[in-house]
Amino acid sequence: MNQNIVWHHASVSAAERVAQKGHKPCILWYTGLSGSGKSTIANAVDRLLFMRGCHSYLLDGDNVRHGLNKDLGFDDTSRVENIRRITEVANLFTDSGLIVGTAFISPFEADRAQARALASADFVEVYVDTPLSVCEQRDPKGLYKKARAGEIAHFTGIDSPYEAPSHPDVHLKTAEMSIEQAAEQVVDYLQDQGILK
Repeated sequence: MNQNIVWHHASVSAAERVAQKGHKPCILWYTGLSGSGKSTIANAVDRLLFMRGCHSYLLDGDNVRHGLNKDLGFDDTSRVENIRRITEVANLFTDSGLIVGTAFISPFEADRAQARALASADFVEVYVDTPLSVCEQRDPKGLYKKARAGEIAHFTGIDSPYEAPSHPDVHLKTAEMSIEQAAEQVVDYLQDQGILK
């Protein structure tokens, strides 16, 4: 690290931000296969939080790759860097007192563990557990079809592994619930953990 760089401390404290916003900051880390419903559920949670008067923001995988991470590919090294950058951005948002949703495949358990370790606020791993067959049937972006045809390399679930969370904080079995029920389960967890008042 450059020794000429010094952390500048803010004049507004974390406790003051919590008091102002009425809830604690946290990172909601949605993980699951492409087409599992991560973004859809994350958006539904974001809407519920907004309706409760919470201050939140959603970092979506595709959206971030349009800008901040547009220089990264989908090989393993790029995926690791993608997760690292997202965690650092989420930390900036939680430092401002927000509840931050991050909807990324994040296929490797070690990378999610690193994200948890780097997180400067409560880290909530939300496993959007949808069978591969269901994701492939949905295929909202046509990516599975392209991967099966050999047009996309390193596609998670096809020729690149997905390591399911062994102990997620919230386990959403989407084959057994609606989007609304999944979103409520996440919000209920935040309530139970004292993140929401």
